[in-house]
Amino acid sequence: MTLNRRTFLGTSAVAAATLAAPMVRAQGKPRVVVIGGGAGGATAARYIAKDSKGDIDVTLIEPTRTYYTCFFSNLYLGGFKTIDEIGHSYGGLAANGVNVVHDWAVGVDRDTKMVTLAGGGTLKYDKLILSPGIDFVDMAVPGWDISAQNAMPHAYKAGSQTELLKAQLKAMPEGGTFAMVAPPNPYRCPPGPYERVSMVAHYLKVNNPTAKIIVADPKPKFSKMALFQEGWNNHYEGMVDWIGEDFGGGSVSVDPVAMTVTIDGEETKVDVANVIPAMKAGRIADIAGVTDGNWAPVNAADMSSKMDPDVYVLGDASQQGDMPKSGFSANSQAKVCANAVRGALTGSKVFPAKFSNTCWSLIETNDGVKVGATYEATDEKIAKVDGFISQTGESADVRKATYEESEGWYAGITADMFGAKA
Repeated sequence: MTLNRRTFLGTSAVAAATLAAPMVRAQGKPRVVVIGGGAGGATAARYIAKDSKGDIDVTLIEPTRTYYTCFFSNLYLGGFKTIDEIGHSYGGLAANGVNVVHDWAVGVDRDTKMVTLAGGGTLKYDKLILSPGIDFVDMAVPGWDISAQNAMPHAYKAGSQTELLKAQLKAMPEGGTFAMVAPPNPYRCPPGPYERVSMVAHYLKVNNPTAKIIVADPKPKFSKMALFQEGWNNHYEGMVDWIGEDFGGGSVSVDPVAMTVTIDGEETKVDVANVIPAMKAGRIADIAGVTDGNWAPVNAADMSSKMDPDVYVLGDASQQGDMPKSGFSANSQAKVCANAVRGALTGSKVFPAKFSNTCWSLIETNDGVKVGATYEATDEKIAKVDGFISQTGESADVRKATYEESEGWYAGITADMFGAKA
């Protein structure tokens, strides 16, 4: 099915229409606190507030006043979007019954069901939803830690880091070298680093055509690999040097002061280094005590934590099974979670969990590709049911239609997250 803004929102509206008429607890409004205002948290907060018709008190904690989507941020690097086009405010959520608090959550006491804020406030909850996105594993890339992010940006949390990487890209000398250190699995947005390579290559092809791109990758293969490599050969011949695991791509260190990247013992001076380290759940999940290793295990049926039935973990931070860590996945999981939370607090009907995901990538102007699947909840995990992927050798018309589909999806999901009018 071709997905656009209208069909994305229409599907959401149908789902929402089936979730009406909650039965409120006699002792007063139940309280839901949501930490993290991205694709998972914003969606969950909006749906719980909307579908409970005010009968659940919903508070969203998010430190930033403007949320910049990681999805489509690569298009900003390539010059296809402005930074404002990927930025979204929380006014729509506030106008639709969500109490939006711009602060950092710094503590969770699961015994007393209390969240502590950096500003000194506290919030009681009956149900807590965590959607904090990602943080980075310390020293996952030797020589790089978070203090090096200004010299060698990760740009894997969109906003100022994305603007910094774009500025560095624009300042590259003629014929310079752009290096990327790609992350190991699992990580946010499996095709993301390779769409980024494509968008950087597009920018350089137009503005700095003798520049080179080096990609050091600890993986032997990556999402949509054949599609990206076909695109790089077709559009950016000779510009991109991908060094996979078999050729030392996993043996990498960096020096942010000297601006060098060493791959399998060979040191290279670079002009821009985009270091994307190994990832883990956002820190509040660890503070809340719901992680096991780097991620937070959840029950597939409702996204509840395996450590605490009154805590739910969405999106990138969760360890849920077969779904990729993507904005679409987080949005899909949030709707399942919202339905389950509202049912638990008000007695309204809870429907069987169903999930879906699509990841679009832009390789060059109007050359869009996609991969996606549908999923179901099993006792063990969220399990893939079926899937699809673009094919190599597709016509220009098909690729253009795929890109246009992605634009429609972006308009639809951001409206779905933040409450903009269809």
